[in-house]
Amino acid sequence: MIIEKIVGNVNEFEKAPHHIERVYLRSDDLVKKIQRVKTDHGKELGIRLIDVKELMDGDILYQDEKNSIVISVIEDDVIVIQPKSILQMGKIAHQLGNRHLPAQFEKDEMIVQYDYLVEKLLEEQEVPFVREKRKMNEAFKHIGHSHD
Repeated sequence: MIIEKIVGNVNEFEKAPHHIERVYLRSDDLVKKIQRVKTDHGKELGIRLIDVKELMDGDILYQDEKNSIVISVIEDDVIVIQPKSILQMGKIAHQLGNRHLPAQFEKDEMIVQYDYLVEKLLEEQEVPFVREKRKMNEAFKHIGHSHD
């Protein structure tokens, strides 16, 4: 079966579909427009997205009267940075930006993928953080550029 569009998202419906098969993806797989995946029931699917920028947790790839195939994002190993001040946030954001490290922001937290060097930097700079497994709603995106 080839999936070319998203039916909807389970978060948009009040009542969940009867039977759900899940496709487990890492957050960085959410941006891939073409990929081969397998459901937790062993069904193989091809994904070839036409008008979708990227997948999201809860996206419904297929649905009929009884069954649905839904994307579930696997938790990422992340560092959740919780600076004590806007000055501390600015300084650490600048240092991480110089490393071209993609980050996401939720409320007053800066979230980056786990890296032992970042952990060491945060400890040296005395920036509060926690390392945790967290389901990210979107992929960490690297933005390319050059220093010409």
